[in-house]
Amino acid sequence: VQLQASGGGLVEAGGSLRLSCAASGIRFTINNMGWYRQAPGKQRELVASLDSSSSTRYADSVKGRFTISRENAKNTVYLQMNSLKPEDTAVYYCAASILGPYDSWGQGTQVTVSS
Repeated sequence: VQLQASGGGLVEAGGSLRLSCAASGIRFTINNMGWYRQAPGKQRELVASLDSSSSTRYADSVKGRFTISRENAKNTVYLQMNSLKPEDTAVYYCAASILGPYDSWGQGTQVTVSS
């Protein structure tokens, strides 16, 4: 299984970005998919997750600003990020639960929010 993330970049505070992550090499619908992020000097944290029944979970810091969605048929997950803040600056990773909880990871995409 490969996860390919894209959509990161540099944006001013208050702006928006949309991240995408497509899973390939798998023929069944992945149950849990999500986004984590890791800022310099900080631990990796869960940003948002979504299971195949559309149950979502968000970090408190992004509630109301970020929206996770997916296309089950494509095993693709998206993260729409609005009202971005400098503290959202991090490398964002997509993850998927294939054989176990979040056992498959993408390569990461950099999101930088300037003040």
